[in-house]
Amino acid sequence: MPANIKDTSNFAKQQEECREIKAKEKLSQETLGKFFFDLAKLVFTAMALVGGISLIINEPQSKQILLAVTGILLTYIFAAIGYKILKR
Repeated sequence: MPANIKDTSNFAKQQEECREIKAKEKLSQETLGKFFFDLAKLVFTAMALVGGISLIINEPQSKQILLAVTGILLTYIFAAIGYKILKR
């Protein structure tokens, strides 16, 4: 087998391996980004449920405000992390 054919075959093999690695990295990145978006949704849902329950059982208003602020802040943080990961 001539040397240039062997080199071409090796080059094609390296290119295929490189494409596979990039595809795996992209899938991993997308999965991690979706994970943080799901965390943001879970925090928001938990905040809404606990906030609704605290209205029913007449919790002090300071606790309700603290819960709302914390929930909104955590939702924003997780969504921002997910967005940054997906935009990489």
